[in-house]
Amino acid sequence: MVLTAVLLVVFFVVFIGVGIYCRKNSTDVNGFVLGGRSVGPWLTAFAFGTSYFSAVIFVGYAGQFGWRYGLSSTWAGLGNAFIGSLLAWSILGRRTRVMTQRLDAKTMPDFFGKRFGSKAIKVIASLIVFVFLIPYTASLYNGLSALFGLVFSVPYWVVILIMAVLTGIYVIVGGYMATAVNDFIQGVIMLFGIAAVIIAVLHDNGGLLAATQALSAVPAEGWEGGAFSSFLGPDPLALLFVVLLTSLGTWGLPQMVGKFYSIKSEKDIHRGTIISTVFAIVVAGGCYFLGGFGRLYADKIQYADPEKTKPLFDTIIPSMLSTLKNPIIAIVIVLVLSASMSTLSSLVLASSSTLVLDVIKPVSKKDIDEKKTVLIMRVFIVFFIAVSAIIAVFKDANPQVTFIAQMMGVSWGALAGSFLAPYLYSLYWKGVTKASAYVCFVWGCGIAIAQLIITLGGVDVSGMGPVIAYIFKSSINSGVIAMVGGLIIVPIVSSFTKKPDAKLTEELLSDSKLAEN
Repeated sequence: MVLTAVLLVVFFVVFIGVGIYCRKNSTDVNGFVLGGRSVGPWLTAFAFGTSYFSAVIFVGYAGQFGWRYGLSSTWAGLGNAFIGSLLAWSILGRRTRVMTQRLDAKTMPDFFGKRFGSKAIKVIASLIVFVFLIPYTASLYNGLSALFGLVFSVPYWVVILIMAVLTGIYVIVGGYMATAVNDFIQGVIMLFGIAAVIIAVLHDNGGLLAATQALSAVPAEGWEGGAFSSFLGPDPLALLFVVLLTSLGTWGLPQMVGKFYSIKSEKDIHRGTIISTVFAIVVAGGCYFLGGFGRLYADKIQYADPEKTKPLFDTIIPSMLSTLKNPIIAIVIVLVLSASMSTLSSLVLASSSTLVLDVIKPVSKKDIDEKKTVLIMRVFIVFFIAVSAIIAVFKDANPQVTFIAQMMGVSWGALAGSFLAPYLYSLYWKGVTKASAYVCFVWGCGIAIAQLIITLGGVDVSGMGPVIAYIFKSSINSGVIAMVGGLIIVPIVSSFTKKPDAKLTEELLSDSKLAEN
């Protein structure tokens, strides 16, 4: 406990110090939201990675998918690295940087508004971000209670309060630059922490070979043996949907794409691509690989039923760690706190900047200068952090309230389903229309809301046909359908709806303009 407390104190002091140091870069809107568009490749790549991988990945997804798919869940981590990082940087990075600078767009809704010449679409996109990012933000606290319970006997709300307050301080004071610098520090902790934990868990199980052999002996329905140590696992199709949602989904998340707005130069995009991919291989690949051994701890985890058929997935990783030595546990707590705080800072900055710049300023009858705009964003950062913390505490105190948990599950699919297709096509195609973007917004949010209603209402979709039943089997499946459907809908609707202003698109998408740094 003493070791963990010392590490946490050092951790918090450094982060607040960084926030104070970076305050000079957050005096205007451009500096506060984008770091003056002068952030280097290492900071941007680590900011991208740490925003991507939070406690939701390490504690929740790694435990859940590792339990279901065994070592094959590592494919999710590799998908995150090569689709969610390498391809995302390669396909979105350069064009996003150049086009958002040319349009002077600071957020994704702002990009839509200027790309299609419409204030209405900017406001609607911003409201979608506002509605679906809050529950996603609240989910970041998941798993922290079980981990801190390994060392400290403190109420869960205290853990949430500490994390929320300290994150709020350095984001409010230092803006984007403070989050980028702290993300780099947090990323280094995550890299070394993941490596240390994997080595410790394998050693605890007699090494890689012995652990894999023990896992291969665990039975799975429909298998004689070896399901959880096989190449593709017991359910390859379900695993594919996990890979697609957690990897391709990042292409449509405003807090992820926003990292490309602030990078300094085109050369930095190339460097950042490599750094980000390596980071994701280690962190995401390591998390899911670690989770793949979760069934070796079946006698230690908690279950939701007396028959022990429904494991509580958030307890799997903490149960694995409870057998390790104290220094490793201390490192893990700092690791998970780092992952959560980095993602939290990214989300609340994205939420507040979008709401203020894309909704409040456009509808305000009074002119709001730079200082007032930054002040309002800081106020809304406090608001978003407070709301997410309250939701997390309420959810923990009232586990019977399933609405919040389900909202968290559909948030990713709703955002990616709404934004991925119109954003991607807008970067490359002159013919994408405003109407197609609206239809995609309705499609993405509609699928997510339908999933929520079906899950909460216990609606039996089996009588609606095998296709519908499979789509709404989980928020993962419906999220993937929302994304893929959007990629089909946008070109179809664009083919028969009013084209955007030809002069604007020609100016924006001409090869000569995109070639400029």
